[in-house]
Amino acid sequence: MAEVKKENWFKRAWHGTCKYFRELKSELKKVVWPTPKQVLKNTMVVIACVVVIGVFIWLFDPAARFGVNKLIDAVHSLTH
Repeated sequence: MAEVKKENWFKRAWHGTCKYFRELKSELKKVVWPTPKQVLKNTMVVIACVVVIGVFIWLFDPAARFGVNKLIDAVHSLTH
């Protein structure tokens, strides 16, 4: 039986790359891009969430530090 010769590695890589970009182009045609109004609304939601979480961390950090220090002091006083 005749042996089937494989394509050159560079040709296979080139065909694979071309196939990837053809499929990429096909998929990008299916994308429904958001309107500028939707982008603005989503951006405002993200900024609001970041601010709320930032304020929570800002308030929680000193309270947690205080609690940990009191716990360390309590353990320290028990050992001495």
